[in-house]
Amino acid sequence: MNKYELAVVLSSKLEDDARNEALEKVKEYIVRFGGNVTGVEESGKKKLAYEIQKMNEAFYYFVKFESDSECPAKVENAIRIMEPVIRFLCVKDEAE
Repeated sequence: MNKYELAVVLSSKLEDDARNEALEKVKEYIVRFGGNVTGVEESGKKKLAYEIQKMNEAFYYFVKFESDSECPAKVENAIRIMEPVIRFLCVKDEAE
C-alpha cells in the first residue's frame, strides 16, 4: 500500500453543508476505488494566488489515504467532474 495526499480546493460560494457533502463524496470515492482514508486536514478559507472562475478565495482540504497505485488516477477522474471542486492535486507521500 502506498501513501498519498490529495489536496482539494472547494468553491468559496459553498455553504457548510454543501462543503461537508463534497468532502464526504471525495472520501467515498477513495474508499470505493480501494483506498483507506487515514486523515483529513482542513486549512480553511484562503486567498487564491490567481482568480479562478471569478473567485479570489477558496476552501482548502488535504486528505491523506493509503491505496494501491491505481486508485489515485480513478479518484482524480471522479473528482474532475465534481462541480464544487475547482482544483485538486494528488501526490505520493514519500515521508515516513
